[in-house]
Amino acid sequence: MNLKVRRILSLLILAVMVFGWYVSVFGIGNYKSIKDALKFGLDINGGVYVVMEAETKAQGAELKGIMEQTKEVLNNRVNAMGISESTVVIEGKNRLRVEMPGVKDAESAIDQIGKTAQLRFVLADGSEVLTGDRVKDASISPDSQNGGYKIDLKFDSKGTKLFEEGTSKAVSGTVTPSIQGMSPNEIAIVLDDKIVTHPRVQQVINSGSCEITSGSGGYAKEEASTTAALIRGGSLPVTLKEISSSVQTATIGEDALAKSVIAGIIGIALVFLIMIVCYRLLGVVASVSLLLYVLLVLWSMSAMGGVLTLPGIAGIILSIGMAVDANVIIFSRIKEEISAGKTVRVAIDQGFKHALTTVLDAQITTLIATVVLYEIGSTVVKGFALTLMIGIIISIFTAVIITQIFVGILANSKRISKTALIGIPADGKVKSFSGTEFKLIEKRKIFYGISGAVIIIGLLFGIIRGFNYGIDFTGGTMMEFDLGKKVSSQEIEKALDKYDLNPQIIFSGEKSERAVIKTIKALENKERGKIVDTMKKEFNLKDDSVLASEQFGPTIGRELKTNAVKSIALAAVGMLIYIIFRFKSWKYGVSSIAGVLHDVCVMLAFYAIFGVTINNPFIAGILTVVGYSINDTIVIFDRIRENRHLYRKKPLINILDVSIGQTLDRSLITSLTTIVCMIPLFIMVSASIREFVLPLMIGVIVGTYSSIFLCSPLLYEFSKGEEKSTYEAKHKKIKKEKK
Repeated sequence: MNLKVRRILSLLILAVMVFGWYVSVFGIGNYKSIKDALKFGLDINGGVYVVMEAETKAQGAELKGIMEQTKEVLNNRVNAMGISESTVVIEGKNRLRVEMPGVKDAESAIDQIGKTAQLRFVLADGSEVLTGDRVKDASISPDSQNGGYKIDLKFDSKGTKLFEEGTSKAVSGTVTPSIQGMSPNEIAIVLDDKIVTHPRVQQVINSGSCEITSGSGGYAKEEASTTAALIRGGSLPVTLKEISSSVQTATIGEDALAKSVIAGIIGIALVFLIMIVCYRLLGVVASVSLLLYVLLVLWSMSAMGGVLTLPGIAGIILSIGMAVDANVIIFSRIKEEISAGKTVRVAIDQGFKHALTTVLDAQITTLIATVVLYEIGSTVVKGFALTLMIGIIISIFTAVIITQIFVGILANSKRISKTALIGIPADGKVKSFSGTEFKLIEKRKIFYGISGAVIIIGLLFGIIRGFNYGIDFTGGTMMEFDLGKKVSSQEIEKALDKYDLNPQIIFSGEKSERAVIKTIKALENKERGKIVDTMKKEFNLKDDSVLASEQFGPTIGRELKTNAVKSIALAAVGMLIYIIFRFKSWKYGVSSIAGVLHDVCVMLAFYAIFGVTINNPFIAGILTVVGYSINDTIVIFDRIRENRHLYRKKPLINILDVSIGQTLDRSLITSLTTIVCMIPLFIMVSASIREFVLPLMIGVIVGTYSSIFLCSPLLYEFSKGEEKSTYEAKHKKIKKEKK
């Protein structure tokens, strides 16, 4: 790409970015600001979600059909309640998650969606012909007479007789309509007091089956399928049991959103500062790329219809810190090339060329962990994983394409391309760890000992004291109230004494005016309603004083633990396969995964020793750390692989030490920018966000440690036999030649 094209593209990119940020902040014409364009989750907008489990022994295709039918019934029900932007999705095999934004009366909403479906066939005067339990099946078939599709109904024996009596009355002309919009000779099919359809009866039907047609043109396939599903759903013998639910007020979410945005701005500004201090003009280029990166991530979320939650915002801010990594890898390599005596132009060209493989390998291995997180995680965790996935893909584009365009202009400018302007002294000698041999491999047993001691201590704490599992792992209930004043825990315990809760009470807020009540009992909707009523009465609270409520059944906790293990195992296997394929050696793969397992064990040790709560966000934190750790390791291993080709005669132990020294700058700067991004978020935002951020911060530190001090030594352990065999073969050859 010639200089002129680069300049045109760079101006175009800057113009698009400035325009994009203007629209994102202020909006323009028919284009909304990003805040209006994005969909926000219940933890921001407030509302209710409930996860319900179908109590049925059905399996396979039968279960799938039942769940689809039930989903249609619940969709119809929440729509009838007038709840805008509500969603009903199937989770797993036999569960449904219903989200109802803006709902304040959680108790009645959950009762309404959880009740057994009521399907009735009624005449125009409102009299009942039969109920849905008499319908054996409802299906669709092509309508050869009218075109399109028709709905076929089948009744049981009693239903056949009742339907015959009803159709006889309808065709007799003796029915006086009392339902608006119905004719005397029609029968309405009513689900939850809402008319699904009201076909005209043309003759008495006594065959046990009937057809519902839509006159000229027939039903569209989708409409016929939906109507048939609703009719079948009304007669389902399946009941729904609430296994988890959450109620959030918009007040908490709006406050957390505002603080998250401010924390994000501070974090990004600090990253920009670090990059500019370390890389001067290259740092400015990286900052421009990151601004474009954030813009693309936000609008990609909007275009995909993604729902942005508070954990999702944490994911975006974290991904900014991780997105810097690609730029750091490239810039560090450019500095090395200049330090080796190459001109700026050649160094930039070679830097991008050598760094590209490392960037792709590092990001793809991280992406594997994120995909697993998305597939296995809960709905909240999926939002976190989605933002990370989008972020990883966009970071490759901005670092490799956008950064290269701007850096290419710097390389071709005589005035700008001076080494001092890109953070390199005039003598070309870069101040870095590159070329330094720390002899870390020789001291590897010390690092094995440190890691082993931490893990063993953590294991002992876990066995003796146990882990501090949250209610989403153990099952239980959490309710948060704004009491408007400071109240003692004894007063709250006394007020709730009759419920035998044995609650844990935590106070928060500037004046400790907010009370969080936790209990290991998974309270049903009605039980929670009684507690809320008691709190309102005892402390003179209003409806909006109930800030949040969550309930998790014990089965959810068991599944979370299982999914946590399954997620780590699947991510490890996926990354192991990729690394073996890319490095063409099992030694690199096994060393990398050993480092990942070490990080997981150290994280668990940290949680055991300090009693930090292990909950749903912990799974997201662990898997993100797994991805981050492997990212760091791949960068070092990529350099080791390169150096082993360049210095074939050099002892392996020296190659490993040199490779660690060459990548140490990058490891430290990337870890620093990632942690700097998260610190404002940890300090400023809510406790729920801290639960996401804490394991990430610890994981970044642990992941950096294992990549440098454990994975490379383990690679040496696996490979030294190979080196010894080569040496012995050469020695035997020399000895043979002497003879």
